[in-house]
Amino acid sequence: MSYQLADALAKECGFSHWGPLDPATIVLLPEVRDMCKANKCGAYDTSWACPPALGTLDECRERIKPYSQGILLQTTALLEDEFDGEAMQKAYEDNNERTLAFLKQFKAKVPEAMVFGGGACKKCARCSYPNAPCRFPELFTPSLEAYGIVVSDICKANSLPYYYGPLTLTYTAAALF
Repeated sequence: MSYQLADALAKECGFSHWGPLDPATIVLLPEVRDMCKANKCGAYDTSWACPPALGTLDECRERIKPYSQGILLQTTALLEDEFDGEAMQKAYEDNNERTLAFLKQFKAKVPEAMVFGGGACKKCARCSYPNAPCRFPELFTPSLEAYGIVVSDICKANSLPYYYGPLTLTYTAAALF
């Protein structure tokens, strides 16, 4: 029942591609967390949805352990050239909007679901971390990478392409239920 709902919502929310996610294929790697710690995106230690606020990889494993089903959700954009920053930013924003729409509708019917976004949380101009609780816990979407997941690997393990050809860019979100 839940997967049929997730599948229908993925289409309704406008994702480019989607497919089943078997939670047994999720591998959390310290190397991905090390990339987070390098802080190239500027979100490390500044957000509830990023490390170290998410806890250890063992704590993340415990949070995903109860789930038996999932869905991968993708937004793919065509770029004019490899430096098309405007299209890259639009794809990021489109994916976040679609993920938020999916989250609101899906969690209304499957409240225990866990939704992951594609990239760092940007719901607030400045996150309340670490001085106050998250302002929007009902909209909480840590990224797959923040959990230590290599997105291309999880897509491959679930038979969903990650690369859609030259001059494309794909953002991936997910839900567990």
